[in-house]
Amino acid sequence: MRHPQAIVPRKGPDLGLDGDIPKYWLDGDPFKTRFFDAMSLLFPEGEKFFIACVRDFRERIGDPALAAQVKDFIYQEGQHGMVHMRFNDRLREQGIAVDRILERQKSIMFGFFRRWFSRQFTLGQTAAAEHMTALIAHGFFRSGILDRADPRIRAMYAWHAVEEIEHKAVAFDVFRKVARGGYLTRVLSMLQVSLSFPLHVFVIMQHMFKVDGLRHRAFLWLRGLWWLYGPGGVYPRLLPHYLAYFLPGFHPWRFGRMEAYELWVRAFQGSGGDAIAAGNAVAAARPTPN
Repeated sequence: MRHPQAIVPRKGPDLGLDGDIPKYWLDGDPFKTRFFDAMSLLFPEGEKFFIACVRDFRERIGDPALAAQVKDFIYQEGQHGMVHMRFNDRLREQGIAVDRILERQKSIMFGFFRRWFSRQFTLGQTAAAEHMTALIAHGFFRSGILDRADPRIRAMYAWHAVEEIEHKAVAFDVFRKVARGGYLTRVLSMLQVSLSFPLHVFVIMQHMFKVDGLRHRAFLWLRGLWWLYGPGGVYPRLLPHYLAYFLPGFHPWRFGRMEAYELWVRAFQGSGGDAIAAGNAVAAARPTPN
């Protein structure tokens, strides 16, 4: 098993997200842009949920190393939420019903799951979601998805991706070692997250398309879903890493290439902490695909 990376408690970068960013900042494509916009919209409340689910077991952690990782995990997730909230402000200005969507998401996560499901299961949901964000992060620049994105937003997602890799095993280790979560709970919580998360994203995207006044939305959806799920699409390339979660002996640090992560860290440090320069450096020198 690969040795875990240190979790670095960086302050969220100021990327000028209130600047002159085009509405369709990813290759001028409404579907691709709104796909990432919808995910960003969900992150602030999602990060709060993840923090709460890990905190449920914080007092029971006896391993000082894991306790320190939890502390840094909470800091990173808090920073992610704050940066994505700033990004979401521009979505609100575009007429997107950000507040209504967040209230609905909060009622589902905190009013439903945390009310009616066990703390072990909601921690399992957190571990599952962390696996999904980590596998996306590992494949982030290798696929070149954001090569034609606005550099500021590419930098935001690159910074977020790097930190998801650093803390990708924290919720899983708390689930397994402290909450004593079993294989069945791990699988069921992953299946639930795998179905509900993309569905939620697509519902938000449909709202965004309506606000944008886009015509021929059926064609837009067909082309976009092919980009996501068609042969060589975004998700098929991530499928082996995703399925690894269902292996009985799975651990997050057994999977995921680290070239992009290591390049970002070197570029970030070499540029004096410039997240835009680091994101650009990784995009310009993507590792060879698997």
